[in-house]
Amino acid sequence: MTVTEQLSALGHILAHGDLHSVFQPIVSLSERRILGYEALTRGPSNSPLHSPINLFAVARNAGRLGELEVACRKNACRRFSELQLQGKLFLNVSPDSLLEPGHQPGRTLQLLQAYGIPPSQVVIELTEQSPTDDFTLLDTALHHYRAMGFSIALDDLGAGYSSLRLWSELRPDYVKIDRHFIDGIHQDAVKREFVGSILKMAQASRAQVIAEGIELEEELMVLAEMGIDLLQGYLLCRPQEQPPRDARQLLPKLNGNALIMNEESSSLAALLNEQPAVSQHTAIAEVLEAFRAQANLNSLAVIDEHGQTVGIVNRQALSEALLKPFAADLFARKPISRLMSNDFLAVELNQSLQKVSRLLTSRARQRIEEDFIITQGGSYLGLGRVIDVLKLITELKIQQARYANPLTLLPGNVPIQQCLTRLLQQAREAVICYVDIDNFKPFNDLYGYAKGDEVLLSLAQCLSERVDPARDFVGHIGGDDFLLVLGSHDWRGRLNRLLEDFQSQCRRFYSDEHLQAGCLVAHSRQGQRQEFALLSLSLGVVHLRPEQCAQFDASQLAGLASEAKRYAKAVPGYSLHIIDTQKLSA
Repeated sequence: MTVTEQLSALGHILAHGDLHSVFQPIVSLSERRILGYEALTRGPSNSPLHSPINLFAVARNAGRLGELEVACRKNACRRFSELQLQGKLFLNVSPDSLLEPGHQPGRTLQLLQAYGIPPSQVVIELTEQSPTDDFTLLDTALHHYRAMGFSIALDDLGAGYSSLRLWSELRPDYVKIDRHFIDGIHQDAVKREFVGSILKMAQASRAQVIAEGIELEEELMVLAEMGIDLLQGYLLCRPQEQPPRDARQLLPKLNGNALIMNEESSSLAALLNEQPAVSQHTAIAEVLEAFRAQANLNSLAVIDEHGQTVGIVNRQALSEALLKPFAADLFARKPISRLMSNDFLAVELNQSLQKVSRLLTSRARQRIEEDFIITQGGSYLGLGRVIDVLKLITELKIQQARYANPLTLLPGNVPIQQCLTRLLQQAREAVICYVDIDNFKPFNDLYGYAKGDEVLLSLAQCLSERVDPARDFVGHIGGDDFLLVLGSHDWRGRLNRLLEDFQSQCRRFYSDEHLQAGCLVAHSRQGQRQEFALLSLSLGVVHLRPEQCAQFDASQLAGLASEAKRYAKAVPGYSLHIIDTQKLSA
């Protein structure tokens, strides 16, 4: 295709608006929801300019990039409105087009108003294809977008000519890590270091990180372990003209490899060996032949005519029984019920791993090489191995440790976010309690960090003693901030006892002088005497009602708990402030 033909094709496309918008979802992993959609443009299907790479290259060379981008934005806004998509709309804008002399600020806002899309729902995504030198002019252009309510995203971080400087100068709300650093990250320590550095910078600049271009589950697993929550790529969904609206459609493939696993939620499905059972009337010789035919077969379940398990046969136990003089001849034609063991453990498939582990450890005779029965609705389903349970529990502990606070070993921010998300999804009534230590900094300054760590460990123990592991949750946000989620109706009594416990525990941390004075005495740099009250707790409580769960996401719920904590801290000494979600909506 000659240059003349390319320019002619581009002119025809722009004159007739012959563009197609497709949308690729951006998914929040922790909240299992679609944050928004990136709008992408394709040329006519029968044209050499169908590819966006060719289309935009020709437009840039022809000096019509700004014109093409406006046409793309118009088409994307129209389709987004027609499809009634929820969440954010990510619109690609090149810095070149913003810096063009003919750029008209306000045109995008007019488009949005025409299609009924509020600016707060739109993210301007900067895609850098050539060097950007005029940062002042670019900052001015983006300032107009921000002033109108738009958010800003920086695309292809690490791949552009000056992307790190753009980040530093423009302070975007979102940064998207270039596909190069995602590709094969599970096999490349350098890429993991790079992404880890991006996360630290994002935390400092309060930007949200989006990993794009994810194509492999292994990549996704590593990114999730590193704490990246916003995901985009072919693994989840390719760009589509009518994209999915429910993130749960995009994530079922991950259910078998739970990204944040815990012993309560993990079932036995991953451990199930669907080994056929034998009838209690099967001849012993036939069972022995089955063991000979399968070298790795350790046990066989024995069932009755109704499919109910009545016993188990272990390879070693059967061999030992038949080693006795004349035993092989005596028992060969006898039914296996004569030599099977009636002492077996049977558990339901949906039983939690934690409960199965407790049942196994309570059986003194259970050996590590033995098997147990897995049933469904009481009927035999297959076998499980004790050693596999132990291995999985070890893996879970390692996985949990990655997200635990290194001092208290309590779950950190990622599990806290997931706990709140599950709570909202299940529409459960619960109490979310933000726990903060008053006057912790002056105590730390006066007694030292080692003593301060002892206080934090003491509080962690007090909190753990006040929760029911089957219904409640305790996490460590960081520093002297903790989070409790209580599902029990006696939560008020539990919190009151928590305050009493902590007050009692704290006495051992003070000197006699401070205990008698009832306060901490320190001196400022100017030598002036200052008094600080002894350590106490401020509890910010959110009473979450089931009917209000749909009104919040995990971040909003955590923010509400933080707000309740601020009210509590305004009251000197031990204090508790409650926000009832029922009253918020009244």
